[in-house]
Amino acid sequence: MFIAMNRFKVARGSEAAFEAIWRERDSRLGEMAGFKSFHLLKGPVTEAHALYASHTIWASRADFEAWTRSEQFRQAHKNAGQNKDLYLGPPEFEGFETILGE
Repeated sequence: MFIAMNRFKVARGSEAAFEAIWRERDSRLGEMAGFKSFHLLKGPVTEAHALYASHTIWASRADFEAWTRSEQFRQAHKNAGQNKDLYLGPPEFEGFETILGE
């Protein structure tokens, strides 16, 4: 199993707009082989930002990498640059291979 996460620092006051973008998006993840689940997580809030993480679970790293090269990925991310004012910097990617699980 492979877990892919992107961490976003969302400017304070922009949380509702950020969440609406994710709620209304056409992710196309369900069309991909090996896709297991998606979650949008909200973490700590500071004076400057709210921390969010997109969290996807894949059957394998190869399945995740196929997603990043797919037409579905390009379509799902085609408008991503239009909302830069919501973020404090670019998202930070983290990928994890499962070592143990129950």
